[in-house]
Amino acid sequence: MVFVANPAMREAQAAPYAAMVMDARSGEVLHSSNADARLHPASLTKMMTLYIAFEAVRNGEITLDTPVRISRNAAAEPPSKLGLAAGSKIKLRYLIRASAVKSANDAATAIGEAIEGSEARFARRMTRTAKALGMTRTTFKNAHGLTESGHLSTARDMTILGRHLLFDYPEYYNLFSRVQTHAGIKKVSNTNRRLLGSYRGADGIKTGYTRAAGFNLVASAERGNERIIATVFGGRSSASRNAKVAELLDLGFKRAPSNAPRIAPAAPVYAAVKTLDHADGKVRAAGKVIRLNTAVTRSLRPQARPGSTTAPVLVAMDDTIESVVAEVAQKASLMPVAAKPAARAEGSDEVMDASAASAANGVITPMARPVGLFNRALAAAVEQAPEVPRVVTRVSTSGGRHWGINIGRYKSHNAAERVLLQTALKETDTLDGALRKVVRRPTGFDANFLGMERERADLACRRLQARNQTCFMIGPS
Repeated sequence: MVFVANPAMREAQAAPYAAMVMDARSGEVLHSSNADARLHPASLTKMMTLYIAFEAVRNGEITLDTPVRISRNAAAEPPSKLGLAAGSKIKLRYLIRASAVKSANDAATAIGEAIEGSEARFARRMTRTAKALGMTRTTFKNAHGLTESGHLSTARDMTILGRHLLFDYPEYYNLFSRVQTHAGIKKVSNTNRRLLGSYRGADGIKTGYTRAAGFNLVASAERGNERIIATVFGGRSSASRNAKVAELLDLGFKRAPSNAPRIAPAAPVYAAVKTLDHADGKVRAAGKVIRLNTAVTRSLRPQARPGSTTAPVLVAMDDTIESVVAEVAQKASLMPVAAKPAARAEGSDEVMDASAASAANGVITPMARPVGLFNRALAAAVEQAPEVPRVVTRVSTSGGRHWGINIGRYKSHNAAERVLLQTALKETDTLDGALRKVVRRPTGFDANFLGMERERADLACRRLQARNQTCFMIGPS
Protein backbone atom coordinates (compact mmCIF):
# COMPACT_ATOMS: atom_id res chain seq x y z
CA MET A 1 0.00 0.00 0.00
CA VAL A 2 1.41 3.38 -1.02
CA PHE A 3 0.75 6.38 1.23
CA VAL A 4 0.05 9.62 -0.65
CA ALA A 5 0.55 12.75 1.39
CA ASN A 6 -2.10 15.40 1.52
CA PRO A 7 -1.37 17.91 -1.31
CA ALA A 8 -1.46 20.83 1.11
CA MET A 9 1.14 19.17 3.33
CA ARG A 10 3.28 18.22 0.33
CA GLU A 11 3.42 21.84 -0.85
CA ALA A 12 4.03 23.09 2.70
CA GLN A 13 6.98 20.72 3.08
CA ALA A 14 8.41 22.00 -0.18
CA ALA A 15 8.20 25.66 0.86
CA PRO A 16 11.65 27.24 1.35
CA TYR A 17 12.75 27.83 4.93
CA ALA A 18 13.92 31.22 6.21
CA ALA A 19 14.39 32.66 9.68
CA MET A 20 15.57 35.71 11.59
CA VAL A 21 16.05 36.59 15.26
CA MET A 22 16.30 40.22 16.37
CA ASP A 23 16.78 42.07 19.63
CA ALA A 24 13.67 44.25 19.56
CA ARG A 25 15.24 46.93 21.76
CA SER A 26 18.20 47.77 19.54
CA GLY A 27 17.33 46.15 16.23
CA GLU A 28 20.46 44.00 16.37
CA VAL A 29 20.22 40.81 14.30
CA LEU A 30 21.11 37.85 16.53
CA HIS A 31 20.58 35.08 13.96
CA SER A 32 19.52 34.77 10.33
CA SER A 33 19.05 32.01 7.78
CA ASN A 34 18.03 32.73 4.18
CA ALA A 35 16.55 35.93 5.62
CA ASP A 36 16.60 37.94 2.38
CA ALA A 37 14.91 35.34 0.15
CA ARG A 38 11.67 36.69 -1.35
CA LEU A 39 8.97 34.23 -0.27
CA HIS A 40 5.20 34.10 0.16
CA PRO A 41 4.33 35.83 3.45
CA ALA A 42 0.79 34.39 3.72
CA SER A 43 -1.18 36.07 6.52
CA LEU A 44 1.88 37.83 7.89
CA THR A 45 0.63 40.32 5.31
CA LYS A 46 -2.06 41.38 7.77
CA MET A 47 0.62 42.93 9.96
CA MET A 48 0.95 45.64 7.30
CA THR A 49 -2.82 45.87 6.85
CA LEU A 50 -3.12 46.53 10.57
CA TYR A 51 -0.16 48.93 10.62
CA ILE A 52 -1.89 51.10 8.02
CA ALA A 53 -5.22 50.84 9.86
CA PHE A 54 -3.53 52.12 13.02
CA GLU A 55 -1.90 55.03 11.18
CA ALA A 56 -5.18 55.90 9.45
CA VAL A 57 -6.91 56.14 12.83
CA ARG A 58 -4.07 58.18 14.31
CA ASN A 59 -4.11 60.63 11.41
CA GLY A 60 -7.87 61.06 11.31
CA GLU A 61 -8.58 59.27 8.04
CA ILE A 62 -11.03 56.98 9.82
CA THR A 63 -12.08 56.18 13.39
CA LEU A 64 -12.35 52.94 15.31
CA ASP A 65 -16.11 53.39 15.44
CA THR A 66 -16.58 54.16 11.73
CA PRO A 67 -19.18 51.73 10.33
CA VAL A 68 -17.67 49.90 7.36
CA ARG A 69 -19.94 48.54 4.64
CA ILE A 70 -18.87 45.06 3.53
CA SER A 71 -18.46 44.70 -0.23
CA ARG A 72 -19.17 41.58 -2.25
CA ASN A 73 -15.44 41.33 -2.86
CA ALA A 74 -14.67 41.26 0.87
CA ALA A 75 -17.54 38.90 1.72
CA ALA A 76 -16.38 36.44 -0.97
CA GLU A 77 -12.86 36.00 0.43
CA PRO A 78 -12.06 32.35 1.30
CA PRO A 79 -11.40 31.21 4.88
CA SER A 80 -10.11 31.95 7.34
CA LYS A 81 -12.90 34.51 7.60
CA LEU A 82 -15.23 36.18 10.06
CA GLY A 83 -18.31 35.42 7.94
CA LEU A 84 -19.36 38.96 7.02
CA ALA A 85 -22.36 39.34 4.73
CA ALA A 86 -22.20 41.61 1.69
CA GLY A 87 -23.99 44.88 2.36
CA SER A 88 -23.74 44.58 6.15
CA LYS A 89 -22.00 47.17 8.30
CA ILE A 90 -19.53 46.64 11.11
CA LYS A 91 -17.29 48.99 13.08
CA LEU A 92 -13.64 49.23 12.09
CA ARG A 93 -12.50 48.15 15.57
CA TYR A 94 -14.10 44.72 15.07
CA LEU A 95 -12.47 44.30 11.66
CA ILE A 96 -9.12 45.07 13.30
CA ARG A 97 -9.73 42.50 16.03
CA ALA A 98 -10.79 39.84 13.53
CA SER A 99 -7.70 40.47 11.38
CA ALA A 100 -5.25 40.49 14.28
CA VAL A 101 -6.67 37.59 16.29
CA LYS A 102 -8.50 35.27 13.90
CA SER A 103 -6.55 36.30 10.76
CA ALA A 104 -9.85 36.80 8.94
CA ASN A 105 -9.41 37.44 5.22
CA ASP A 106 -12.79 39.12 4.72
CA ALA A 107 -12.04 41.54 7.56
CA ALA A 108 -8.61 42.43 6.14
CA THR A 109 -10.06 43.16 2.69
CA ALA A 110 -12.81 45.30 4.25
CA ILE A 111 -10.20 47.34 6.12
CA GLY A 112 -8.30 48.05 2.92
CA GLU A 113 -11.42 49.04 1.00
CA ALA A 114 -12.63 51.29 3.84
CA ILE A 115 -9.35 53.22 3.98
CA GLU A 116 -8.39 53.46 0.30
CA GLY A 117 -11.61 52.76 -1.59
CA SER A 118 -10.35 49.57 -3.23
CA GLU A 119 -8.07 46.69 -2.32
CA ALA A 120 -5.75 47.45 -5.26
CA ARG A 121 -5.13 51.03 -4.06
CA PHE A 122 -4.66 49.76 -0.54
CA ALA A 123 -2.07 47.21 -1.71
CA ARG A 124 -0.10 49.99 -3.42
CA ARG A 125 -0.19 51.96 -0.18
CA MET A 126 1.03 48.86 1.65
CA THR A 127 4.03 48.62 -0.66
CA ARG A 128 4.82 52.33 -0.29
CA THR A 129 4.65 51.98 3.47
CA ALA A 130 6.91 48.93 3.37
CA LYS A 131 9.57 50.88 1.49
CA ALA A 132 9.29 53.76 3.97
CA LEU A 133 9.85 51.31 6.84
CA GLY A 134 13.00 49.89 5.24
CA MET A 135 11.35 46.70 3.94
CA THR A 136 13.29 46.84 0.70
CA ARG A 137 12.35 43.44 -0.74
CA THR A 138 8.60 43.43 -0.11
CA THR A 139 5.74 43.90 -2.58
CA PHE A 140 2.09 43.56 -1.63
CA LYS A 141 -0.76 42.73 -4.00
CA ASN A 142 -3.59 42.28 -1.50
CA ALA A 143 -4.57 42.98 2.10
CA HIS A 144 -4.92 39.41 3.37
CA GLY A 145 -1.92 37.42 2.12
CA LEU A 146 -3.54 34.73 0.00
CA THR A 147 -1.12 33.58 -2.68
CA GLU A 148 -0.86 35.99 -5.62
CA SER A 149 1.83 36.48 -8.23
CA GLY A 150 4.34 39.08 -7.08
CA HIS A 151 3.04 39.19 -3.52
CA LEU A 152 6.35 38.53 -1.75
CA SER A 153 8.36 39.45 1.32
CA THR A 154 11.32 38.21 3.39
CA ALA A 155 12.00 37.06 6.92
CA ARG A 156 14.10 40.18 7.46
CA ASP A 157 11.38 42.54 6.22
CA MET A 158 8.66 40.92 8.32
CA THR A 159 10.88 41.11 11.40
CA ILE A 160 11.38 44.82 10.71
CA LEU A 161 7.60 45.26 10.41
CA GLY A 162 7.01 43.42 13.68
CA ARG A 163 9.45 45.76 15.44
CA HIS A 164 7.72 48.84 14.00
CA LEU A 165 4.36 47.59 15.28
CA LEU A 166 5.89 47.37 18.75
CA PHE A 167 7.44 50.84 18.68
CA ASP A 168 5.11 52.86 16.44
CA TYR A 169 1.74 51.65 17.77
CA PRO A 170 2.29 50.22 21.27
CA GLU A 171 -1.25 51.21 22.25
CA TYR A 172 -2.62 48.51 19.93
CA TYR A 173 -0.02 45.82 20.56
CA ASN A 174 -2.16 44.12 23.23
CA LEU A 175 -4.43 42.91 20.41
CA PHE A 176 -1.88 40.32 19.37
CA SER A 177 -1.77 38.67 22.81
CA ARG A 178 -5.54 38.23 23.18
CA VAL A 179 -6.31 34.53 23.26
CA GLN A 180 -9.94 35.34 22.54
CA THR A 181 -11.83 38.53 21.70
CA HIS A 182 -15.22 39.67 20.48
CA ALA A 183 -15.28 40.72 16.84
CA GLY A 184 -18.70 42.33 16.68
CA ILE A 185 -20.71 39.37 15.43
CA LYS A 186 -19.05 36.60 17.42
CA LYS A 187 -16.11 35.69 19.60
CA VAL A 188 -12.93 34.62 17.82
CA SER A 189 -9.86 32.71 19.05
CA ASN A 190 -6.24 33.58 18.39
CA THR A 191 -4.50 31.55 15.68
CA ASN A 192 -1.31 31.88 17.75
CA ARG A 193 -2.84 30.74 21.06
CA ARG A 194 -0.70 27.58 21.35
CA LEU A 195 2.57 29.51 21.39
CA LEU A 196 1.07 32.24 23.59
CA GLY A 197 0.03 29.61 26.11
CA SER A 198 3.21 27.55 26.08
CA TYR A 199 6.14 29.95 25.73
CA ARG A 200 6.95 32.12 28.74
CA GLY A 201 6.80 35.80 27.88
CA ALA A 202 5.23 35.36 24.43
CA ASP A 203 2.73 38.12 23.59
CA GLY A 204 2.35 38.13 19.77
CA ILE A 205 2.51 38.69 16.90
CA LYS A 206 1.08 36.97 13.78
CA THR A 207 0.74 33.57 12.14
CA GLY A 208 0.36 32.75 8.45
CA TYR A 209 -0.29 29.71 6.29
CA THR A 210 -0.87 28.95 2.64
CA ARG A 211 0.16 25.89 0.68
CA ALA A 212 2.73 27.93 -1.24
CA ALA A 213 4.15 29.59 1.87
CA GLY A 214 4.07 26.82 4.44
CA PHE A 215 3.57 27.70 8.09
CA ASN A 216 4.89 31.19 8.87
CA LEU A 217 5.10 33.08 12.14
CA VAL A 218 6.47 36.35 13.49
CA ALA A 219 6.63 35.99 17.28
CA SER A 220 7.73 38.30 20.07
CA ALA A 221 8.45 37.54 23.71
CA GLU A 222 9.57 39.61 26.67
CA ARG A 223 11.46 38.50 29.76
CA GLY A 224 12.55 41.12 32.22
CA ASN A 225 14.26 43.92 30.30
CA GLU A 226 14.77 41.78 27.20
CA ARG A 227 12.47 41.48 24.19
CA ILE A 228 13.14 39.22 21.22
CA ILE A 229 11.43 38.94 17.82
CA ALA A 230 11.77 35.67 15.89
CA THR A 231 10.46 35.01 12.36
CA VAL A 232 10.04 31.71 10.54
CA PHE A 233 8.98 31.15 6.93
CA GLY A 234 8.23 27.70 5.51
CA GLY A 235 7.43 25.61 8.56
CA ARG A 236 6.13 22.11 7.82
CA SER A 237 3.30 22.21 10.36
CA SER A 238 2.02 24.55 13.02
CA ALA A 239 3.53 22.34 15.73
CA SER A 240 6.98 22.16 14.15
CA ARG A 241 6.85 25.87 13.35
CA ASN A 242 6.04 26.72 16.97
CA ALA A 243 8.83 24.47 18.18
CA LYS A 244 11.29 26.17 15.82
CA VAL A 245 10.16 29.65 16.88
CA ALA A 246 10.55 28.68 20.57
CA GLU A 247 14.05 27.46 19.79
CA LEU A 248 14.88 30.73 18.04
CA LEU A 249 13.45 32.82 20.87
CA ASP A 250 15.57 30.85 23.34
CA LEU A 251 18.60 31.53 21.18
CA GLY A 252 17.73 35.22 21.15
CA PHE A 253 17.41 35.48 24.92
CA LYS A 254 20.69 33.62 25.28
CA ARG A 255 22.58 35.95 22.94
CA ALA A 256 20.93 39.27 23.77
CA PRO A 257 22.69 41.47 26.33
CA SER A 258 20.68 42.04 29.49
CA ASN A 259 20.84 45.83 29.21
CA ALA A 260 20.88 46.63 25.50
CA PRO A 261 20.08 50.24 24.57
CA ARG A 262 16.53 50.92 23.49
CA ILE A 263 16.81 52.50 20.06
CA ALA A 264 13.47 53.19 18.41
CA PRO A 265 13.37 52.62 14.65
CA ALA A 266 13.00 55.73 12.53
CA ALA A 267 9.35 56.53 11.97
CA PRO A 268 8.37 56.76 8.30
CA VAL A 269 7.61 60.18 6.86
CA TYR A 270 5.22 60.51 3.98
CA ALA A 271 3.63 63.55 2.31
CA ALA A 272 0.12 62.75 1.13
CA VAL A 273 -0.22 62.95 -2.66
CA LYS A 274 -3.57 63.67 -4.31
CA THR A 275 -4.46 61.03 -6.87
CA LEU A 276 -7.36 60.83 -9.33
CA ASP A 277 -9.47 57.71 -9.20
CA HIS A 278 -10.51 57.25 -12.81
CA ALA A 279 -13.23 54.78 -11.87
CA ASP A 280 -15.43 57.29 -10.07
CA GLY A 281 -13.71 60.59 -10.83
CA LYS A 282 -13.09 61.34 -7.16
CA VAL A 283 -9.86 62.81 -5.87
CA ARG A 284 -8.39 60.91 -2.94
CA ALA A 285 -5.30 61.39 -0.83
CA ALA A 286 -2.78 58.63 -1.33
CA GLY A 287 -2.35 58.70 2.40
CA LYS A 288 0.43 57.22 4.44
CA VAL A 289 2.16 58.20 7.62
CA ILE A 290 1.88 61.92 8.26
CA ARG A 291 3.54 62.78 11.57
CA LEU A 292 1.92 65.80 13.13
CA ASN A 293 3.27 67.60 16.16
CA THR A 294 0.10 68.25 18.13
CA ALA A 295 1.79 69.04 21.44
CA VAL A 296 0.65 72.29 23.04
CA THR A 297 3.62 74.66 22.95
CA ARG A 298 2.03 77.45 24.95
CA SER A 299 -1.04 77.92 27.06
CA LEU A 300 -3.29 80.76 25.90
CA ARG A 301 -4.96 82.85 28.54
CA PRO A 302 -8.48 84.19 27.86
CA GLN A 303 -8.29 87.72 26.50
CA ALA A 304 -9.35 90.49 28.88
CA ARG A 305 -12.51 92.47 28.13
CA PRO A 306 -12.00 95.69 26.14
CA GLY A 307 -10.92 98.43 28.48
CA SER A 308 -10.29 96.02 31.32
CA THR A 309 -6.94 95.81 33.06
CA THR A 310 -7.78 92.99 35.38
CA ALA A 311 -7.33 89.32 34.50
CA PRO A 312 -10.31 86.93 34.81
CA VAL A 313 -10.86 85.40 38.21
CA LEU A 314 -10.26 81.64 38.49
CA VAL A 315 -11.33 79.61 41.48
CA ALA A 316 -8.60 77.43 42.95
CA MET A 317 -9.81 74.01 43.96
CA ASP A 318 -8.23 74.20 47.42
CA ASP A 319 -9.82 77.56 48.37
CA THR A 320 -12.70 77.61 50.79
CA ILE A 321 -16.02 78.86 49.47
CA GLU A 322 -16.11 81.69 52.02
CA SER A 323 -12.68 83.03 51.03
CA VAL A 324 -13.52 82.85 47.34
CA VAL A 325 -16.77 84.79 47.79
CA ALA A 326 -14.94 87.44 49.77
CA GLU A 327 -12.10 87.73 47.25
CA VAL A 328 -14.45 88.02 44.29
CA ALA A 329 -16.52 90.67 45.99
CA GLN A 330 -13.44 92.65 46.98
CA LYS A 331 -11.99 92.62 43.45
CA ALA A 332 -15.34 93.53 41.93
CA SER A 333 -15.48 96.66 44.06
CA LEU A 334 -12.44 98.09 42.32
CA MET A 335 -13.66 97.94 38.70
CA PRO A 336 -16.74 98.23 36.51
CA VAL A 337 -18.06 94.88 35.40
CA ALA A 338 -19.15 94.16 31.80
CA ALA A 339 -20.77 91.11 30.30
CA LYS A 340 -18.47 88.49 28.84
CA PRO A 341 -19.26 85.24 27.04
CA ALA A 342 -18.18 81.90 28.45
CA ALA A 343 -14.64 80.83 27.53
CA ARG A 344 -12.64 77.62 27.79
CA ALA A 345 -8.90 77.78 28.48
CA GLU A 346 -6.92 75.74 25.97
CA GLY A 347 -5.95 72.33 27.34
CA SER A 348 -8.23 72.77 30.36
CA ASP A 349 -11.64 71.59 31.52
CA GLU A 350 -12.27 74.83 33.39
CA VAL A 351 -15.19 76.87 32.02
CA MET A 352 -15.50 80.50 33.03
CA ASP A 353 -19.17 81.54 32.91
CA ALA A 354 -19.68 85.30 33.06
CA SER A 355 -23.15 85.28 31.55
CA ALA A 356 -24.62 86.66 34.75
CA ALA A 357 -22.38 89.75 34.61
CA SER A 358 -23.96 92.88 33.18
CA ALA A 359 -22.59 96.36 32.69
CA ALA A 360 -22.08 98.14 35.99
CA ASN A 361 -21.38 101.80 36.53
CA GLY A 362 -20.17 103.14 39.78
CA VAL A 363 -18.35 101.54 42.64
CA ILE A 364 -19.50 98.53 44.59
CA THR A 365 -18.88 98.78 48.30
CA PRO A 366 -16.38 96.14 49.45
CA MET A 367 -17.90 93.56 51.72
CA ALA A 368 -16.22 92.22 54.79
CA ARG A 369 -14.95 88.64 54.79
CA PRO A 370 -18.11 86.56 55.39
CA VAL A 371 -18.29 84.29 58.36
CA GLY A 372 -20.63 81.54 59.39
CA LEU A 373 -22.51 79.20 57.14
CA PHE A 374 -22.11 79.34 53.38
CA ASN A 375 -25.71 80.32 52.63
CA ARG A 376 -25.48 83.44 54.82
CA ALA A 377 -22.14 84.43 53.28
CA LEU A 378 -23.43 83.94 49.77
CA ALA A 379 -26.60 85.90 50.46
CA ALA A 380 -24.55 88.78 51.81
CA ALA A 381 -22.27 88.71 48.79
CA VAL A 382 -25.19 88.80 46.37
CA GLU A 383 -26.82 91.67 48.23
CA GLN A 384 -23.68 93.79 48.33
CA ALA A 385 -22.20 92.86 44.96
CA PRO A 386 -24.98 91.93 42.56
CA GLU A 387 -22.84 92.45 39.45
CA VAL A 388 -19.95 90.20 40.45
CA PRO A 389 -19.10 87.69 37.69
CA ARG A 390 -19.95 84.11 38.56
CA VAL A 391 -17.04 81.74 38.31
CA VAL A 392 -17.76 78.08 37.70
CA THR A 393 -15.13 75.37 37.87
CA ARG A 394 -16.07 72.15 36.11
CA VAL A 395 -14.03 69.02 36.67
CA SER A 396 -14.35 66.39 33.96
CA THR A 397 -15.53 63.03 35.23
CA SER A 398 -13.84 61.14 32.44
CA GLY A 399 -11.25 63.34 30.79
CA GLY A 400 -10.60 60.67 28.20
CA ARG A 401 -9.11 58.40 30.86
CA HIS A 402 -9.46 55.27 28.77
CA TRP A 403 -5.73 54.57 28.35
CA GLY A 404 -3.18 52.72 30.39
CA ILE A 405 0.33 51.31 30.36
CA ASN A 406 1.77 47.84 30.82
CA ILE A 407 5.11 47.57 32.62
CA GLY A 408 5.76 43.89 32.17
CA ARG A 409 4.56 40.35 32.78
CA TYR A 410 5.65 38.55 35.94
CA LYS A 411 5.59 35.04 37.36
CA SER A 412 3.36 35.81 40.34
CA HIS A 413 0.64 38.22 41.39
CA ASN A 414 2.79 39.46 44.27
CA ALA A 415 5.74 40.18 41.97
CA ALA A 416 3.54 42.24 39.65
CA GLU A 417 2.04 44.14 42.61
CA ARG A 418 5.50 44.86 43.97
CA VAL A 419 6.72 46.28 40.65
CA LEU A 420 3.57 48.40 40.33
CA LEU A 421 4.10 49.90 43.78
CA GLN A 422 7.81 50.55 43.19
CA THR A 423 7.08 52.18 39.84
CA ALA A 424 4.28 54.32 41.27
CA LEU A 425 6.64 55.64 43.94
CA LYS A 426 9.37 56.41 41.41
CA GLU A 427 7.11 58.03 38.82
CA THR A 428 4.65 60.03 40.87
CA ASP A 429 4.49 62.93 38.40
CA THR A 430 2.75 60.93 35.66
CA LEU A 431 1.24 57.99 37.55
CA ASP A 432 -0.47 59.90 40.34
CA GLY A 433 -4.13 58.92 40.28
CA ALA A 434 -3.66 55.96 37.94
CA LEU A 435 -5.23 52.66 38.96
CA ARG A 436 -2.80 49.82 39.65
CA LYS A 437 -4.16 46.54 38.33
CA VAL A 438 -2.70 43.05 37.93
CA VAL A 439 -4.22 41.01 35.09
CA ARG A 440 -3.73 37.26 35.01
CA ARG A 441 -2.65 35.82 31.66
CA PRO A 442 -1.95 32.23 30.60
CA THR A 443 1.79 32.95 30.74
CA GLY A 444 1.96 35.19 33.81
CA PHE A 445 0.61 38.32 35.49
CA ASP A 446 0.51 41.66 33.66
CA ALA A 447 1.32 44.77 35.72
CA ASN A 448 -0.87 47.61 34.42
CA PHE A 449 -1.63 51.22 35.28
CA LEU A 450 -5.12 52.12 34.04
CA GLY A 451 -7.46 55.12 33.94
CA MET A 452 -5.06 57.53 32.23
CA GLU A 453 -5.35 60.09 29.48
CA ARG A 454 -3.49 59.20 26.31
CA GLU A 455 -0.95 62.03 26.62
CA ARG A 456 -0.15 61.11 30.22
CA ALA A 457 0.19 57.42 29.37
CA ASP A 458 2.55 58.25 26.50
CA LEU A 459 4.64 60.53 28.72
CA ALA A 460 4.79 57.92 31.49
CA CYS A 461 5.98 55.24 29.06
CA ARG A 462 8.66 57.47 27.59
CA ARG A 463 9.94 58.41 31.05
CA LEU A 464 9.99 54.78 32.19
CA GLN A 465 11.66 53.59 28.99
CA ALA A 466 14.35 56.23 29.48
CA ARG A 467 15.18 54.38 32.71
CA ASN A 468 15.26 51.03 30.86
CA GLN A 469 11.87 50.07 32.31
CA THR A 470 9.67 47.94 30.07
CA CYS A 471 6.54 49.87 29.09
CA PHE A 472 3.93 49.99 26.36
CA MET A 473 0.60 51.77 26.09
CA ILE A 474 -2.78 50.04 26.38
CA GLY A 475 -5.41 51.57 24.13
CA PRO A 476 -9.19 51.78 24.59
CA SER A 477 -9.88 49.32 21.75
